[in-house]
Amino acid sequence: MSTIRIGISGWRYTPWRGDFYPDGLVQRRELEFASRAVSSIEINGSFYALQTPERYANWRDDTPGDFVFSVKGPRYITHTRRLREIEEPLANFFASGPLHLQHKLGPLLWQFPASFKLDHQLFEAFLERLPQDTNQAVQLAKGCAERLKKPGYLDIDKQRPMRHVVEIRNPDGLDGDFVKMLRQYKIALVVADTAGKWPYHEDITSDFVYMRLHGDKELYKSGYSDEALEHWKKRIKAWSSGKQPADAQLISPDHGAPRRSCDLYCYFDNDVKVRAPYDARALLEKLGLAGALAVTPGKPLGPEKKEAMQ
Repeated sequence: MSTIRIGISGWRYTPWRGDFYPDGLVQRRELEFASRAVSSIEINGSFYALQTPERYANWRDDTPGDFVFSVKGPRYITHTRRLREIEEPLANFFASGPLHLQHKLGPLLWQFPASFKLDHQLFEAFLERLPQDTNQAVQLAKGCAERLKKPGYLDIDKQRPMRHVVEIRNPDGLDGDFVKMLRQYKIALVVADTAGKWPYHEDITSDFVYMRLHGDKELYKSGYSDEALEHWKKRIKAWSSGKQPADAQLISPDHGAPRRSCDLYCYFDNDVKVRAPYDARALLEKLGLAGALAVTPGKPLGPEKKEAMQ
């Protein structure tokens, strides 16, 4: 059966304190709280800087046993190097600790800037380098910079498959051949709602769907109405059951529908006005998936929970 996870992109935002996060919740407990209000979180600090194995391990331990993170790949690879001369940067990323999330490691997100024009040959060379399981990632990580080779940095508890997803913001090169390439390597293409600013496509190119909802009307700011959330609910239910909506917006119409049911990850990134966590929770409730979560956004903590999070 497919799994549906709805969550937020990041969790440490000052405006969320005293709003999504209850008054008095100490900062070091924010992840603990957020991971009990939604079912997944996209780690975006890894986009800006390399993290550490210890930090990933702490995030793993601060969240429920069935929780899953996605991890955003470094902008140094996608934005600065633009996929050129990235052997060591890729190794550095995998040596920096994401494998220490263990069973809580979900998809790895590679976001490309709007100024990045697709070169299919260069992009395929990148896809070929991406590890398909944790053993391959360990082998890749061995080529990291010496400063990252610390005791235990290559430790993994077991071999697991790995998933990758790309977010493309420049329409040049988004064609049938590119979709075919993604399917060949089983790489998902982000379904990105960006208030019309960047390309929107719904081609299914892997065994999972990855959604990023950046704002309904205004990028990163506007929330999603009940009607808008109903729209996404219907699409999520279709994709997760192996179907494609009749009005799907496809790059390659000949191969638009999933071959089978898909796991689904959906992250709200409209955090500026504290909409993301509430929209994520509302969508979870619409899908009937909020019942198992331990806390409710914006509600005061009971004495027992408050004491546990001090």
